[in-house]
This record gives sequence, C-alpha cells and structure tokens, in this order.
Amino acid sequence: MINAGKDYFTDKSPFTTMDQLEQIKSLVNDTGRKYLVYYAERVHNEAAWHAGELITQGHIGEVVQVLNLAPHRLSAQDRPAWFFEKIHYGGIITDIGSHQVEQFLTYAGCSDATLNFASARNCGHPEYPGLEDFGEFSLTGDNGASFYSRVDWFTPDAMPVWGDGRTFIVGTSGSMEVRKYIDPMRKAPASVIHLVTEQESREINCLGTVGFPFFGEMILDVLNRTEKSRGQNHIFKAAEISLLAQEMADAS
Repeated sequence: MINAGKDYFTDKSPFTTMDQLEQIKSLVNDTGRKYLVYYAERVHNEAAWHAGELITQGHIGEVVQVLNLAPHRLSAQDRPAWFFEKIHYGGIITDIGSHQVEQFLTYAGCSDATLNFASARNCGHPEYPGLEDFGEFSLTGDNGASFYSRVDWFTPDAMPVWGDGRTFIVGTSGSMEVRKYIDPMRKAPASVIHLVTEQESREINCLGTVGFPFFGEMILDVLNRTEKSRGQNHIFKAAEISLLAQEMADAS
C-alpha cells in the first residue's frame, strides 16, 4: 500500500519482528507516507483517552510511574489456528504489550525507554504449547518515569467484559486509577477514572461522554500531513520497545 502511494492504518501488533519494523521505517522514510497503528486500548477507550487529557492539563503534575494491568479472555474455541503459533503472533508482549508500551510513552511523555526486565511463559494452557498466556515487563522512560505491565490470557468466563483492564498513574501532585472496561461489582461496561489531587477526590464517568477524538485527528493528519494524533516516531518506538521486551523475555 505504501509503495502504491497510500498511507497505511493497521491493527496492533504492527510487527512481529525487528526486521519488519526496520523495513517499514525505511519505506516511510523513502516515500513520506504515514504508517498508523490502531493502539485501541488508549485511543478507542474513553477513560484511557481522558486520562491523557487530564495529564496534559496538569491535574496530577509530572508523571512518576505508570502501572498497567491488561488481562484478556482467551476464548480459545473462537481463535484461528495461527493464534496459538508464536511465529505468527510474535509473543504475548509483542502482541498485547504493544498497547501497554504506547500508553506509557503517552502518559509519561517519554520519547524512549530502557528495559529493566521482561518475562513470558505458558502457565495454564499446556494443550497450546505455542501460546504465551502470561507476560510482564518493566521500563524506565528517558525522563526517569517508571513503568510496569502485566499482560495475560486469564480473564475468567464470568467476567462480563473481555478483560478488567486498569491503569494506575502516579504524579507529583496527584494520582488516578483508570477502569477501562468494567468497575467490578458495580456495572458493565464502564469507563471510569478515579482522580485524586491536592484539591479534590472524585470519580469521573467517561462512558458516552468523551468520545473518540483520535480518529478525527488521524484523518486530519493524513489530509494535512501533520502529526497531531501521534507522531510517526512515537508509533514506531512503541512497537520497537515491545519487540525488544519480547526478545528479552525469550532469552530469559
């Protein structure tokens, strides 16, 4: 598509190998076209999007640490065969973890990060030996911000949504917990932020109130050749770090 003079919009994970990433980076550099990625856990979730707006507005000061929990439901009976073959999906950190890295870079205002540790394994699905059902990793941003993420395929069937995704963000003058999809024992679906600052403590209901500004911004970026929705370097960096974390996990 890029060689045909078109911009490209893809689902995550955008790459499963570093070679793929380098090929696309070179192609984008040569053609000037855009390679855009649907990091849905932030851009298509109202609470996750609004959390970024609150940070930009200065509600919690400078971000010190982001902790991201990303459980998912496996629904093995509904998955194609390739889903369980690591050569095709790239590993759990490459796959689910790419979302989480992108959120950290956005919330903490980082342009890069270094790896502290990464681990991935099959804990509970021996019938699928190619599946990694649990992963975790830690990063330190280039501005000193800290990040930890857990990704897994262990959402129980009784959960009304596919995963109880949560993000905890600590700042120098406040903190927030982002309940992306459900507020357990209360209601589902939900998209809620619990915000605590020096002046207030409140719950912000985002469901149906924030909308999804990313898509309009992305379209305008394509039309105007701007980078308001997310810069190209940011998009590639989120993929690169998740790939490096997967490589570290594979080597451990």
